[in-house]
Amino acid sequence: MKQETHFLSRFHFTTLPFTREIRIKDRFALQIYDQAVEHLYRAVKNRLSAALVSPAGTGKTMVLRSLAEKLPEARYRVHYIKVTRLSKRDLCREIAAAVGAEPAGTYPMLVRRLQERFLQTTDIDSLRNVLLIDEAHDIRPDVLNVLNILTNFEMDSRLVVSIVLAGQPSLSALLQQKKHQDTAHRMAHLATLRALSQKEMTDYIAHRCRIAGGATCPFDEDALTALFEIGRGNLRASDYLALKSLEVAHDDECDIVGSNHVTTARGMLWN
Repeated sequence: MKQETHFLSRFHFTTLPFTREIRIKDRFALQIYDQAVEHLYRAVKNRLSAALVSPAGTGKTMVLRSLAEKLPEARYRVHYIKVTRLSKRDLCREIAAAVGAEPAGTYPMLVRRLQERFLQTTDIDSLRNVLLIDEAHDIRPDVLNVLNILTNFEMDSRLVVSIVLAGQPSLSALLQQKKHQDTAHRMAHLATLRALSQKEMTDYIAHRCRIAGGATCPFDEDALTALFEIGRGNLRASDYLALKSLEVAHDDECDIVGSNHVTTARGMLWN
């Protein structure tokens, strides 16, 4: 504990910077994120479904968290599910556990129970069902069309549940396949994210230092350039690299992080 306190005090931080524990109100404000959240929100508000496609480590989870935060609890019931390569029945079981539907042993009965639960939430509780399905690029092709069944109420005449599919770029390729056109056509919006530019990354590093309590950014210009060139604008990779660079500089008893510290830190992380 003394070592961590010393580490924080050297760089004038009050909390550990560059961790994944960040409040929604402290997220990095950037147009690509704000637009993604706004368009997904509009789709859900209009009782429709949407998709979010993003390379790993570019802010997908924060966008989903921001969307959930934007949906008032008095009107929406939001459920988060992370997908692995599940069968149709197992995916329905995961959704059933998330939404509080009664369990069932067979796939057809699970679908019925889910639909009953969605209708109950809508008609009795007066709440709008929203399913955030993360890591959707891992969904099996034969399972994807289950989502069509789950959103089909009274021959598609009622919009009872909104689904937001979120995943890496292979999700977009999956939806573009001819056999999945029906699912793709149910997506009212396709939001996309990208890696940050060098200017954006410099601003991001300064922002993360500021919300950690730092009055100034302890990375010199060469260090910021190295962070961008090594991290390639990827938020997650840059977070890990920046934190490790601070540790290296601290071990060298340096108050400013230089490019040499970033280079050394790179060798201590997985490439």
